[in-house]
Amino acid sequence: MVSSPSRTSTAVGVSCGALFTAVMTEPWQYVLGWGFLVGTGCGSMAMTLAATVTGRWFARRRGLVTGALTAAGVVGQFVFPPLLSWTVERYAWRAATVTLVVAALAALPLVLLVLRDRPTDVGLRPYGAPENDADASRERSATDPGAARRTVHVLARWARTGPFWLLAATFAICGASTNGVMWTHFTPAAHDHGMPGTTASSLLATIGVFNIAGTLASGRLTDRFDPRRLLAAYYALRGLTLLVLPLLLTGHVGTPLVAFVVLFGLLDVATVAPTLALCRELYGGDSAIVFGWVAAAHQLGAGLAAFAGGVAWGAFGSCDPLWVGVGALCGT
Repeated sequence: MVSSPSRTSTAVGVSCGALFTAVMTEPWQYVLGWGFLVGTGCGSMAMTLAATVTGRWFARRRGLVTGALTAAGVVGQFVFPPLLSWTVERYAWRAATVTLVVAALAALPLVLLVLRDRPTDVGLRPYGAPENDADASRERSATDPGAARRTVHVLARWARTGPFWLLAATFAICGASTNGVMWTHFTPAAHDHGMPGTTASSLLATIGVFNIAGTLASGRLTDRFDPRRLLAAYYALRGLTLLVLPLLLTGHVGTPLVAFVVLFGLLDVATVAPTLALCRELYGGDSAIVFGWVAAAHQLGAGLAAFAGGVAWGAFGSCDPLWVGVGALCGT
């Protein structure tokens, strides 16, 4: 599904970065190990993988497949946070980092043995493609030496169009309102309101559980309805949930907070399938690469929001202004 060197280098890169972080003694080592190595490794296997797989392996039901792959990608969000939170409390943070090293290395043999780049590697056509489909038979080499050059050329070509920047901007807001604020600041914000860290992490894990239902449902809806309307509804509802979150955070878990967790979980990554569908509709054969650049905007938005959260805590002693500000952005 990705080239063989990329499959192995991703797992190795994440493992090396996490291991380097576990033995760090200086701040710059944290930036290099966790920021660069782990960030690069995780980014190379993030949402763009779903775009590539659906484009190569499926001619039908692409929305549903995108939802399924995205849901699979967020399983770790409800498997790991409680485990890592418990590990940090019992054995300190370095042990939790080593846990990630072990998990990444454990996945490496499965990647090498099971994954393949294209349907033709195993004598198949894309799912739903007719036998005489010319596109299914014209497979470029998985190790195409011009891949990096094409990626830059695609950006130069389509960055001149308005829809590209609109998709990038909306996905940047998506990143800000999910990875940027929720997955970075929810646990410390809840802890500041008197909630135990393990309880807050368990709530994040519950959001991850509902991610699965939300992304699968969104993928199915994307196959049947206009993705533009779906995105408008998703962002509006997500914005409303973030606007009310400061009123719900207390030292205990009440019914309103549980309702927030369920609704936000259903919306958290539901935007991926319709965004990819729009990329495919607008940019055709370049859609996977365009989606990769749009996903880069997602991560940029996440990084800026995470940084803004730290600034808000320093200036106001609370993350409440950030919840409200990002919620308002979703409404735009």
